Amino acid sequence: MPRILQADVEEVKTRTNIADIVGERVALKSAGVGSLKGLCPFHDEKSPSFHVRPQVGYYHCFGCGASGDVYSFLREMDHVSFTEAVERLAARVGYSLHYEDGGAAPETSGRSRLYAANTAAGEYFRSQLLSPEAESARRFLGERGFDAGAAAHFGVGYAPRGWDNMLKALTAKGFTRDELTAAGLVSAGQRGVYDRFRGRVVWPIRDVTGQTIGFGARKLYDDDQGPKYLNTPETPIYKKAQVLYGLDLAKRDISRGDPRRVVVVEGYTDVMACHLAGVTTAIATCGTAFGAEHIKVLRRVMGDDSAAGEVVFTFDGDEAGQKAALRAFSEDSRFTAQTFVAVAPDGLDPCDLRLQRGDAAVRGLMDAKVPMFEFAIDRKLAGYDLATVEGQVGALRAAAPIVAEIRDELLRPGYERVLARRLGMDPTAVHQQVQRAARGEREQPVLRQQSASPDGGEGISRVRLADLPRTPEVALERDALMGVLQYGHRLDQETLARALSEPFRHPALEAVRDAVASVSDRTRVGWATAAADAVREPYRSLAGELLMMPFPARDDEGALASSADLCRRLILRSIEREKQELLGAVQRVPADSDGGRALRMRLRDVDAERLRFAES
Repeated sequence: MPRILQADVEEVKTRTNIADIVGERVALKSAGVGSLKGLCPFHDEKSPSFHVRPQVGYYHCFGCGASGDVYSFLREMDHVSFTEAVERLAARVGYSLHYEDGGAAPETSGRSRLYAANTAAGEYFRSQLLSPEAESARRFLGERGFDAGAAAHFGVGYAPRGWDNMLKALTAKGFTRDELTAAGLVSAGQRGVYDRFRGRVVWPIRDVTGQTIGFGARKLYDDDQGPKYLNTPETPIYKKAQVLYGLDLAKRDISRGDPRRVVVVEGYTDVMACHLAGVTTAIATCGTAFGAEHIKVLRRVMGDDSAAGEVVFTFDGDEAGQKAALRAFSEDSRFTAQTFVAVAPDGLDPCDLRLQRGDAAVRGLMDAKVPMFEFAIDRKLAGYDLATVEGQVGALRAAAPIVAEIRDELLRPGYERVLARRLGMDPTAVHQQVQRAARGEREQPVLRQQSASPDGGEGISRVRLADLPRTPEVALERDALMGVLQYGHRLDQETLARALSEPFRHPALEAVRDAVASVSDRTRVGWATAAADAVREPYRSLAGELLMMPFPARDDEGALASSADLCRRLILRSIEREKQELLGAVQRVPADSDGGRALRMRLRDVDAERLRFAES
């Protein structure tokens, strides 16, 4: 495949704000001068350690050590090649790429083709919703309160009956059968390849960036022998355990809400009903139970690092809905936000609630929410006869572990009293049982996860900022490198080169200095990220931290002035060291010798240089 010209690679990176790209996956907030932070998308964490510095186009996680530029981020998140990452960003900013052989852009392959196939399929399904055959689909939507505008907003379409209507339409657009199979759009049987979705109303399933990655389809006809709902199978771009329907539409309001609230519903029509009623942070899973991977995605979008957020689960009032709620409760501890359950009157789902009682009733559902712990306790108690002593004791033993799981030590006593009232038991007895349950949980062995290298071997023992000794010398070298990496392109280059000319005293910081000093042009875009990537292991992660650490200054100009002052202090330290060496040498050489005179002349020059930098 022809290579993209390096000048174009740099130009696309220059025109792309890395914060916009990362911000589509991670809720970012200010973390000091020129720095943003959020929950790391590469490992699970409770508090944000993932920093983005738009000015230098770099990200770094202080937790797992992941770092890189915007291309690295896309490659890691979407598992695309370097070329695909550049082409995707070029298309985003409207830049025409040039290739080394001077030819046109090559036909991309792999994951990019899967995205393109799903996009084309979505357009095809939407166009078919207007066809005469789609009357049953339009009637289905209308009976649930969704007009043409609602269908267009959510991209709802129709898959016509027949075996290969979509197959013919997409092959005519240049997609191969292998590509359509890999995208999950067609299936193979004894009679050959055929459309996976036939005679169904279809919802596009998009990732958090808005790219179509799959579909969910509901059957319309009695002679359809398939399941009621049929989803795209697992593909390289569609992983149902990580997909949340409607998140692309809800993410903006989720991240901007006060409090930040996510409403988890059970189906596509429930998401539509909530959004149309004004609950615009509703999302749903796609053919699978709500689980740990879904939580990771939501926490990053929410910026879930405090108890101020809310996650509200809505479930049908039937037995299946209650079981789904308890499954969600088993994952509750993974959230920092407070979790709630909202069950509509008469057990109606949001779609039916909107149909029968209007938009206001859907919005009011949020006011009827109860804490997840209270809901889980009530479900546990429902299985016991509380009119008997044996039933009360059994219920206490079943419910005490739930109360013991409450992380907030101010909330736990309140729930102990709630449980005591439900059981009609002495609060002291309830407290003692909860304490026993808590001790039993804490006595479980805690396993530490061994970090590993990408090849599966033993992890590298990386040097981190926290490992550096706290001495004035190390602090000077550390802060100076931080300033140089973040603001070096705006510093006087002659002064900067002089500051970096002498080896540093700490070996880890010396490794970073050596990489920075070896860069020939520290004014070009991306030089700092290239320098950080060039630092040898085990010090590369340290360089990433220095590049991403919020600089201790009030504003950008203050940071620039401080960086210049740190460089000046490095120079003065170097001059002072040379002066001490010269004074020692002068004592060992006869004053009237040629060597003695040369030493005194050099000493005079050093004093002059020292005075110049001391006064600057």
